[in-house]
Amino acid sequence: MSTSLVLRDKACIWHPFTQQLNSPPPIPIVSGQGALLTDENDKTYIDAISSWWVNLHGHAHPYIAQKIYEQALRLEQVIFAGFTHQPAISLAERLIEILPGNFSKIFYSDNGSTSTEVALKMALQYWWNNSEPRRKKIIAFTNSYHGDTFGAMSVSERGIFTLAFHDLLFDVIFIDPPGNADIQAQIAIIDEDHEEIAAFIYEPLIQGAGGMLMHHAQGLDALISHMKSRGIICIADEVMTGFGRTGKLFASQWMKNLPDIICLSKGLTGGTMALGVTACDENIYSAYLSQEKLKTFFHGHSFTANPLACTAALASLDLLEKKESTLNILAIEKSNRKFADDLENFAERGQIKNIRNKGTILAFEIISGKDEYLNSIGSIVTDKALSKGVYIRPLGNTVYIMPPYCITEEELSKIFRTIIEILEEVNA
Repeated sequence: MSTSLVLRDKACIWHPFTQQLNSPPPIPIVSGQGALLTDENDKTYIDAISSWWVNLHGHAHPYIAQKIYEQALRLEQVIFAGFTHQPAISLAERLIEILPGNFSKIFYSDNGSTSTEVALKMALQYWWNNSEPRRKKIIAFTNSYHGDTFGAMSVSERGIFTLAFHDLLFDVIFIDPPGNADIQAQIAIIDEDHEEIAAFIYEPLIQGAGGMLMHHAQGLDALISHMKSRGIICIADEVMTGFGRTGKLFASQWMKNLPDIICLSKGLTGGTMALGVTACDENIYSAYLSQEKLKTFFHGHSFTANPLACTAALASLDLLEKKESTLNILAIEKSNRKFADDLENFAERGQIKNIRNKGTILAFEIISGKDEYLNSIGSIVTDKALSKGVYIRPLGNTVYIMPPYCITEEELSKIFRTIIEILEEVNA
């Protein structure tokens, strides 16, 4: 490892979600190919979590890279107020065609958190534009995570991610995600305030940063149905679950009742460029069509609909539409199910619990101290996995994998073997 690069990094860079005091030195990565990352000493690591869930088709994919290069020679950026361009139009057309719902308009931003901010503002101003009755309350799930900007933090679980800002966040009604139990308790909470609830925001089926918590499609479907019967705008945060992660193109496709607004990012560009999307139906959009200029949606970003990012997203969609991607997703699902069975031995020993999998995602908890993000077992697992050439970044004691779709059977088997070896070592 280059001391020079690490020292230069330490001198000037503040890394995310990292306690800077006494943190281990970052690993300088110089290249990527497929599911592999290579450091400056030519050691390779299997990217078992798709570089924070964004990389779908593998690192340095030549098709996406070529499309970005070609676009960069034509147009790299242009203000999106008063101008437009083909990549943004083509991407909006393709998304509207495949999104799960009756969406009519695409609003661009630049990441997952901003896509949820846009959705919240869009829903709240919808009621403000309609004047009477104005609704101001938001309902969300416990253990949720929707981003790190203030609106997104407000509708997220009040936990360690938001602790320093609790007194600055707006009030939200939290309900438990649907489980095996009757949902009447959640419905009662909804009915108590339904005339004041503007919107319901939810991560469909899998709550990512909350600990890869999984809930039931049938129960969520019933909740969405009831929300809609009360006139509540339903916002699906598919920043993580979109583009095949749950086995369908979008997690919302597991339900009959579909969202009014949907938020996308992460895998949107195949993990190559920053881009966010908030799509809405015609009912939401029409509330902003007015002779009154104050009813304009006053929101935007400098890099809104960046041509390079839109081009990357179009290239990623091209790859997703290939049969190879579908077969790869199915193969990962099958391997995950088999590995979940293999893990039962460790559950029977009382070493792990709550083994679960959905689509390309598999997760479980190591029984060691509290179930929380600050559980130190996570860093132990990361260090041991890195030494074996696998990159895993647990959420506290929640170990999970979410690999790129291009991962080979051999690479996936190595991830599984590494996890088993680590569990054996930790148990010993």
